[in-house]
Amino acid sequence: MQSLQVVVIGGGAAGFWAAIACAEAHPQAQVTLLEARQPLAKVRISGGGRCNVTHACFEPATLVQQYPRGGKALRGAFTRFQPKDTIAWFARHGVQLKTESDGRMFPITDDSETIVSCLLQAARQAGVEIYTASPVQQLEQTQRGFEVLLKSGRHLPAHRLLLATGSSPQGHELARGLGHSIEPPVPSLFTFNIPDLNLHELAGVAVETAEVKLLTPKLEQLGAVLVTHWGLSGPAVLKLSAWGARILHQQRYRAELQINWLPTDTLESSRQVLLTTKLQQPKKTLAGFCPVELPRRFWQYLVSRAEVDPERRWAELSKLQVQALLRELHQGRYQIQGKSIFKDEFVTCGGVRLQEVDFKTMQSRLCPGLFFAGEVLDIDGVTGGFNFQSAWTTGWLAGQAIGAG
Repeated sequence: MQSLQVVVIGGGAAGFWAAIACAEAHPQAQVTLLEARQPLAKVRISGGGRCNVTHACFEPATLVQQYPRGGKALRGAFTRFQPKDTIAWFARHGVQLKTESDGRMFPITDDSETIVSCLLQAARQAGVEIYTASPVQQLEQTQRGFEVLLKSGRHLPAHRLLLATGSSPQGHELARGLGHSIEPPVPSLFTFNIPDLNLHELAGVAVETAEVKLLTPKLEQLGAVLVTHWGLSGPAVLKLSAWGARILHQQRYRAELQINWLPTDTLESSRQVLLTTKLQQPKKTLAGFCPVELPRRFWQYLVSRAEVDPERRWAELSKLQVQALLRELHQGRYQIQGKSIFKDEFVTCGGVRLQEVDFKTMQSRLCPGLFFAGEVLDIDGVTGGFNFQSAWTTGWLAGQAIGAG
């Protein structure tokens, strides 16, 4: 009896995970994985080269709240394969993960090569045939399944086919050619360009907890904010960009941002802090004494934004100036004029429409024998390991189903 021929197109996290899951669960299947360039490229560079494998969030109902697009479709999927299963899988394959204070999980080596080596070894041990530098030119449906035509001219027959091509436009074209519709891809998880040279001079300064709000659309996030050479980044900004990705794209990345730099304090408690400082530190300058839990250089920047002379003594502070400082501390307005993305590891929203896929098996509802996993689908998560987890989950589900029957 001829073995089941399974071809996986895409050698990223989802493609490898699905190929391994299929080969381990269905030894009778012959699994071939095709990658146009270098396998596991995003895995190598993710998390600053440490690889943020997943997130220590073990309740599916909570987990789905981290996905601006795809959460509803993933609800059932996470009851079958979630971060606990990811951790257990890596442990079985000799890789221990650790949890950081914010819930992100990394290999204990802090080296993404640990994850890359593990996946390559697991694929080889399971009998997956891996072809790199093998871009696909065309897919054709046949009576037996599919014919995969490589740019090299080689033809590969496949009974079952998995598309795990990430945000690649070629992958979307292959899906479209087999009858699927594509939600137009736009960037997600990007930083905000703020045209303020005084802010840019503070590049590297971080505020541990801030509340960032987009006024149109009305969205907000709480978390760390990092000042960059072009504006603002950090987890709170990246999460906000993910939730606002489509609308910000429509607005050509022009929007107004309101930031509360002291979200755990009320406006009134901050007022009392400023007035008390005025009484207790009358001879000190505003630049010389920072009364709030912010980096001193950043406090000095906010003083200047409030149009108060940093060399003014606290005793000389007027009521209007107190109001101006409070406004900058709790309701500062910043103009977003553009975005910056991490070119190698940025995430997109958009992809194959979710209603066209059965999330119990990840099989196409339109083209029998065709399966999907990972970012080729219109799924994206916020920063913190959630995008990898959706890749592991959809890859595992696809791998289990694709070799059955």
